[in-house]
Amino acid sequence: MLDPFGGVVRAPQRDRSTRADARDAFDALTETIWRLRQPDGCPWDREQTHQSIAQNMIEEAYEAVDCIEAGDAAHLREELGDVLMQVMLHAQIAADAHAFTIEDVVRELNEKLIRRHPHVFGPRHGAANAGEVLDIWDQVKKDERTQAGEGVSRPEGLLESVPQAFPALMQAQKVSKRAAKVGFEWDSVDAVWDEVASERAEFEAEEPGSAARELEFGDMLFALVNVARKEGIDAERALRASTAKFRRRWAAIEEAAFAAGIPVENLTTEQLNAMWDAVKEAERSEGAGAA
Repeated sequence: MLDPFGGVVRAPQRDRSTRADARDAFDALTETIWRLRQPDGCPWDREQTHQSIAQNMIEEAYEAVDCIEAGDAAHLREELGDVLMQVMLHAQIAADAHAFTIEDVVRELNEKLIRRHPHVFGPRHGAANAGEVLDIWDQVKKDERTQAGEGVSRPEGLLESVPQAFPALMQAQKVSKRAAKVGFEWDSVDAVWDEVASERAEFEAEEPGSAARELEFGDMLFALVNVARKEGIDAERALRASTAKFRRRWAAIEEAAFAAGIPVENLTTEQLNAMWDAVKEAERSEGAGAA
């Protein structure tokens, strides 16, 4: 096949039988999704729109992430199927509206992958490391934006392509990273901690319960996200891990309370704190670590 750089791509070929099986499975799935949307198909599937199932895409993606973090390969296979179903259903909704088809989605994705990997499919010969690959990827995307902006009065803004539907921590880290790349940055982590302290002072100066106090709390969180970025920490993943740790410890408290025949809601704060400390100590003894 021809590549976007004027040459011919001769990528290593997968086993023919494997490719045939994948093609047949994909075609069968496409047919199933199409059938569900037909007049005599499923009433629920027929009435769905992009808007009505938008949240499903997010939920299915997060369920897949849960399996990844749990190392659960069997359930990951199932959840990836659910994510794919969302892609297929959105594509069929678009096809029914004569907007685009699943073939358009797959073709454009393949073209983009080839275009954004010139070190694999183009004139460049390899990349030294993953960091260099990211630099190449960013440059290609920048070139794409420039080309798309020809004849347009204003090019796309630096932050416009960061989806506002991202979780807040993820969005904050991505926009701050992009701003830092063009020089809007603190000199050191200590400087960011100074910013956190400043934002905390502004938060505490506002009236409790006010909209201004809520906004200042958000500014404080945003500053903390920049601490994570400067430290090379994924803020979203870090908070997910801490939340998972809290849930694990709380489940242990509930189990202990159940074993003692005491409803959790009947325990005093002192009892809950003592049980919490006992769970942490048990984790230390088991080598799980605690904080």
